[in-house]
Amino acid sequence: MIRAARPHEYALLRAIERRAGELFREIGMPEIADDEPPSADHLASGAALYVATDDADQPVGYALVDLVDGHAHLEQISVVPEHGRRGIGQALVQAVADWARARGDREVTLTTFRDVAFNAPFYARHGFVVLNDEDLTEGLRAVVAKEAADGLDTTVRVVMSRALQ
Repeated sequence: MIRAARPHEYALLRAIERRAGELFREIGMPEIADDEPPSADHLASGAALYVATDDADQPVGYALVDLVDGHAHLEQISVVPEHGRRGIGQALVQAVADWARARGDREVTLTTFRDVAFNAPFYARHGFVVLNDEDLTEGLRAVVAKEAADGLDTTVRVVMSRALQ
């Protein structure tokens, strides 16, 4: 089930982020695995925050959405590894798209790793396309610049967009 996150769950979402991040360690990106999850304040400040829950209504994944250039920007999706490959990420992407469409947004954007199977290739299977540098808005350029300032190698990342009908 996908639903809005509840404030008392923010610590759980941080734990989900840590556990999901271990997948990066397995593919030789320990610096990403070691990255600190979003703070409770950051989670609370998002434009939307959805959780995927198990049968006991316990969060097993989440999606955090911000606004960039006035439209939905998917900042983070994380799913605990033992619940991976079950359509939870896809359901979270769809919940974000539905939320954005209801707001009147024409697209959802995100930044992600180009060659990590559970990043850009995953999003491409769900309707996202890579944007060329010349197609980036001022807000998206600022997101990329912040990622670079935070130590991410922007040469291995892409900006993607999914059109909404």
